Amino acid sequence: MTPLGILLRGAGHEPAHYALVLATAAAAVGRPVTLFATNAGLALFRRDAPLLADPREALLEARAVAGIATLAEAAEELGIRRIACEAGMRAEGIAAPELAKGVEVAGVVTFLGAVGTGQLLSL
Repeated sequence: MTPLGILLRGAGHEPAHYALVLATAAAAVGRPVTLFATNAGLALFRRDAPLLADPREALLEARAVAGIATLAEAAEELGIRRIACEAGMRAEGIAAPELAKGVEVAGVVTFLGAVGTGQLLSL
């Protein structure tokens, strides 16, 4: 199947949540998925999980919509490749030990190589 690459650069809960929605849906139907986060989007990959404290997370869960915590777990189970942008990490002052388990650190060339001739989405 056609690979899907998702570039997460936006700040906040909403773009991170929808990046995971798209990533897990694509992986569930058998597409190889690479989720690449940079700059403000790196909040999704932080070990301290700041997005889980967003009020929207509780609202989604109360309405029986999978939140970031649930989708992140599914992403790991589905084998979604998660890459933190090395340059974006430097720009945001984030060190590799601050990232969640299983998140790679690499650059744009690695991301583009993983997606190849597949589709790219940007949030």
